[in-house]
Amino acid sequence: MGGGQRSLALSLRNVYETLAISTQTVLESAQGTVTHDACNRRLESWSIKVVNNLELLLTVSGRENIGERHHLVMSNHQSHYDIPVLFAVLGSNMRMVTKAELFRIPVFGPALRAAGFVSIDRSRRDRAVASLADARSLLHAGMSVWLAPEGTRSPSASMLPFKKGGFHLAQDAGVPILPVAINGTHRILSRSSARSLSKVSVTVTIMKAIDPSTFPAKAEGRALLMDAVRRAIQEGLSEA
Repeated sequence: MGGGQRSLALSLRNVYETLAISTQTVLESAQGTVTHDACNRRLESWSIKVVNNLELLLTVSGRENIGERHHLVMSNHQSHYDIPVLFAVLGSNMRMVTKAELFRIPVFGPALRAAGFVSIDRSRRDRAVASLADARSLLHAGMSVWLAPEGTRSPSASMLPFKKGGFHLAQDAGVPILPVAINGTHRILSRSSARSLSKVSVTVTIMKAIDPSTFPAKAEGRALLMDAVRRAIQEGLSEA
């Protein structure tokens, strides 16, 4: 399983890397010079730096399932470190649907918005629906969108129940879902700790894409699609 030393300094180093790219993005946004390609390059550089800082023992399988097209990426959610790991593995032409609270963090929040990330407020149904419309626009523009159907980080390696919103999006957008299983990131940084653990073994398993159009429409098909994605991610976790 690996594992080095748990360190607050390591966490702060990765916070610094995050603030560095966030500040640059916010400044460019204020000047009207921020671009999609610049954000992609920044995300790629940031994700690789964080993974290298952590000295992760990263194993990836199923890359052949990515193919050439964009996807609605769905994964389990074990840690904040899922974010740099998935960008390092899947590439930077992807944006995340994430909780509205993160957009209220100074510097970091405005950078998320400027870079095209999607805020979702689950406390207000009208705002949640509008957020999914923003995600659908990204998908139609040829960009992959990543969301965690659990809605939040699991306190353990086990998956929480799935929320339905992402599956509404999948049916509406007609874009294949790429199930991804992430195993090991919960050991790097737990929800109750501020210190990151280095040299952890992390496995990312990319499963075969699932086409929403092969499922019945509306609620019945949505439930079947949700079950198929959950089983795929669970299978990937079992293979790790």
